[in-house]
Amino acid sequence: MENITIQDILKATGGTLLCGDPSMKIDRISTNSMEMGPNTLFVPIIGERVDAHVFIPSALESGGACLTQEHDEASGDAPYIKVPDTLKAMQQIAAYYRKKMSLPIIGVTGSVGKTTTREMIAHVLRGKYKVFETIGNQNSQVGVPLTLDHLSSNDEIGVLEMGMSEPGQITILGEIIHPNMGVVTNVGVSHIEMMGSRDNICREKLDIQNGLPEDGSLLLNGDNDMIRKHLSYVKKPYEFYGFAPDCAYRAENIREENGQTHFTFCYNSQREDMVLNVLGEHNVSNALAAIAIGLKYDVPMDAVKQQLSTFSGQRQNIINTNGYTVIDDSYNASPDSMKASLKILSDFHAGGRKIAVLSDMLELGPDAPSYHKEVGRFIASTNVTDLYITGELSREYAAEASAGNPSIRTRHFSSNAELIEFLKNFLTDGDVVLVKASNGMNLKEVSSALI
Repeated sequence: MENITIQDILKATGGTLLCGDPSMKIDRISTNSMEMGPNTLFVPIIGERVDAHVFIPSALESGGACLTQEHDEASGDAPYIKVPDTLKAMQQIAAYYRKKMSLPIIGVTGSVGKTTTREMIAHVLRGKYKVFETIGNQNSQVGVPLTLDHLSSNDEIGVLEMGMSEPGQITILGEIIHPNMGVVTNVGVSHIEMMGSRDNICREKLDIQNGLPEDGSLLLNGDNDMIRKHLSYVKKPYEFYGFAPDCAYRAENIREENGQTHFTFCYNSQREDMVLNVLGEHNVSNALAAIAIGLKYDVPMDAVKQQLSTFSGQRQNIINTNGYTVIDDSYNASPDSMKASLKILSDFHAGGRKIAVLSDMLELGPDAPSYHKEVGRFIASTNVTDLYITGELSREYAAEASAGNPSIRTRHFSSNAELIEFLKNFLTDGDVVLVKASNGMNLKEVSSALI
């Protein structure tokens, strides 16, 4: 943070200074007592298992200040700021700091694709600007304030990811970020366990509009059925991107050549040939959002093309090793993202087998078996030759895939270690293997072992 003092913290939070110097400068905030230092504000979060207020004494050993909701009095040189709720106070500080900065910010949310879309948008904008973006996966009620802590006056435009797991969270993040534009990538079933229905998820995602200024606007995925269904809920001007004929930003003639995706970008009468350095139609959709934002913020088309041709992303890594190819997409999974990755595997140009190594998709609520069956039926329609799984819900993949296509070889493994041992002896030259599951199934250790 720049030019923030304890006095500013008091103004942002309405807190009470119990002790310490109100003119002390604050350079950063931290929720980790092990990362404290001079001019750092410690924010003790009360979690399900640990109340971080117990770490305040050790956090302040190297200087700095702290928020607290459990002290009524304090003494000493280190400032203690009493607030009703430390998490809300941190969010208020982040909102206060964001408002001090005049740069435009694009907010990105959605059930599927928000991280890659955010990364693509930021990459395209770097064709003209110094871009500030979400750090790592800090897109939550805690993560967004910690990301904004790094915002500087040198940044010219921002792209921030907005995640949610419970009702009301997108509105809270919008109040913190105050995005100038909002992008909604997709509405699927991620977090349906907490949200109850896709309709609820959709309305929650569209609540990104609540944080927009009066002249703010939305960019919506025109291929998503739920977004189309709930257009009456949208109160801000919007445009569609996607493959549907009425999308303002559209792609045609999509094809894979030499490990890259080629397509024609269409906007009004404009037609541009594009090369994308990642595979999959879902990434073409993500790229359309990035192109649209780039054009809205006057990035020259030549720069847009150049940036897209060099985009690699973080989530889906394609690694050629030991004679075979690993598509490492083990970070997370939902039915939509699972199908998208399986389609990449199915369409991949390879001389050997097409092997899906999958495990469970989590947080899908009571209908989780049905969603796994849906993916299994999709596998049966692809060119996948082998399906190897861990996890109990994943048995539904195998049952449906085998029923729909008996030629697919399937096997269930009791552990990742057993699966790794099998694959190391099984994979041969020319094979391509997709590794994908929810992060909690830890298939990353399988992809890491193969690479």
